[in-house]
Amino acid sequence: MKVILQETMEGVGHLGDLLDVKDGYARNFLLPRKKAVLADSRSIKAFEHIKRVAAERAKKEKVEIETHAKSISAVSLTVETKVGKDDKMFGSVTVKDIAEGLAEKGFVVDRRKLQLEQPIKELGTFTVPIKLPRDVTATVVIHVVKKQEAEAAPAEA
Repeated sequence: MKVILQETMEGVGHLGDLLDVKDGYARNFLLPRKKAVLADSRSIKAFEHIKRVAAERAKKEKVEIETHAKSISAVSLTVETKVGKDDKMFGSVTVKDIAEGLAEKGFVVDRRKLQLEQPIKELGTFTVPIKLPRDVTATVVIHVVKKQEAEAAPAEA
């Protein structure tokens, strides 16, 4: 019996596969559990239409995500930190700091999507990749600079 799978099943096939299975397996397992439908000309055409529509929607989404990634990649973020002797940083710059800096610039990014292996513990320029949906990756340039201490107010004479 020919059936079209409605979901991916381990050891059987993937979503949308046209399979030739034993009659009993189709009647007793696949069809009652709505894991497959009979493969007649009507269901094949309907499923191909659904597949086409989903592919077009996915393509549009990917284009939107790529434009969003380009706009994020255009941003460079400057983080000021306190430093001690020999320009040694107090603390570090973490994904939380980067996510807050991006939020100030108008980009809401989940901090778990920032792929920073270790917190930044030195001054300099770093690139941090951001994993977006549909296997799109954006990169943000982070400039870590020392915080300028406020000049002491000049004493009045």
